Amino acid sequence: MGPQGVTHPPPTRSRYEVVIVGGGIAGAALAYFLAERGLADVLLLERESQPGYHATGRSAATLNELDAVSALQRLKVLSAPFLRQPPARFAENRLLDPSGVMTLFREPLWSTLRAAAPAFAASGLHLELLAPAEVVARVPLLSVGEFDGALLVPDDGHLDVHELLTSYLRHAARRGVERCFAAEVGNIRVEGGRCVGVHADECDIRARWVVDAAGAWAGRIAAMARALPIPLEPRRRTIVTFAAPEDVAVGSWPMVASETHRVYFAPEAGGLLLSPMDETPSEPCDARPDDVALAAGLERLRTLAPRLVPRTLRRKWAGLRTFAPDRVPVVGEDPQRPGFFWLAGQGGCGIETSPILGAIAADLIVEGRTERFEARELSPARFARDG
Repeated sequence: MGPQGVTHPPPTRSRYEVVIVGGGIAGAALAYFLAERGLADVLLLERESQPGYHATGRSAATLNELDAVSALQRLKVLSAPFLRQPPARFAENRLLDPSGVMTLFREPLWSTLRAAAPAFAASGLHLELLAPAEVVARVPLLSVGEFDGALLVPDDGHLDVHELLTSYLRHAARRGVERCFAAEVGNIRVEGGRCVGVHADECDIRARWVVDAAGAWAGRIAAMARALPIPLEPRRRTIVTFAAPEDVAVGSWPMVASETHRVYFAPEAGGLLLSPMDETPSEPCDARPDDVALAAGLERLRTLAPRLVPRTLRRKWAGLRTFAPDRVPVVGEDPQRPGFFWLAGQGGCGIETSPILGAIAADLIVEGRTERFEARELSPARFARDG
C-alpha cells in the first residue's frame, strides 16, 4: 500500500499501452516524450505521495557535460540543447542558468585532458582550458598549488529541477497521460514468459509495456518480473549548505569540482553548496546524510580552499544515485522478459540526461529502434551471458 492517510485518484482503467513504474525525472520524461509521439495511453505509478521525492528532488541540480564515462558525456551533450532552449511553452521559467562548471585537475591527467580538448570540442562540448592563475581569478580563495589547470564549461550550470519535472508531467497530463501517486507496485504480472502488467495496491493493471523507472528500487521491480538480474547498486551522496565568508562575494562563481580532492562546491541561495562526492553503497531507502563522509570532505576542502570551511552548517541532505556495473544507463527491452522495459541506472546524471534518455526510450517503445544514439550501448542485453 502507499503511505497511510494519502488519498489519490485510482487509475481510470484496467488496461494501458504503457505503465511506467516511478514518478521521478526518468519516468516523467518518458511520459512526456511518449505523449509528444502521440502515445498517451500511459499510466505513471509513483509509490510516494509526490513526484521526484527521492533522487530527483535531492540532486545538486547541475548540467555538467564533462564526464569520465564517454557514453554519459555524449548523452549529456545531446540533452543540453533541450535544457538550454526547450520547446516553446514547455516551461514557465528558465531551466538552465549558465553559471559555468569548472573542474580542477592535476598532472598527469591535466596534460591528457588538454590533448583531448579538440576531440571534446568536435563532439559538441564547448569548453575553455584555464591555467592556475585564470582559475584563481574566477575563484580567489582556491589554493593555487593544489591544481595544475582546469576545464571550464561556461554554458553549463544550475538546473531548475522542479521546473523541469513539473513541465514534463504537466504536458504529459495535458495529452492524456494518467498519474497515480502513493501507489506501490507489489507484483509484476508475467504470462507465457511475457510481462503483461502490474499489481499496485488493490488494482490489477494490464499493459503492453511495463517500464522500470524506479530509481534505487529498479532492481527490486526487475526481480518481481524475473527479468535479467542486472546488479544495479544504489549509492548515497551527501550534500550540505553553509554561509560563505562575509567578505567574499560568491554569487558569480561557477561550480568548482576537484577530482583530486573529491569535493565540489557551488553558489547556493547566498551561500555555498558542497558535496564530499561520497558513493557509499546503500539499500533502497529514504537516504540520510553521511556525517563521516561529510567531515572527511570538509577536511579535503580545507586543503583546497581553507577559508571556505564553515564553522556551522545550514542544511544537509542525501540522495541515492543508482549505477549499473559499467556506470552507463540501462535503457531497452529486457532480453529474457518481453514487455519489460528498463529505464534505470542513470547514476548521478538522470536529470541532465533526461531529455535524450526519455526520447530514446520513447523511440524504442513506439518504433523498436532509435537513431539518436547507439541503442546497444544502453541495452540491458549487454549484461546477458551471451549479450
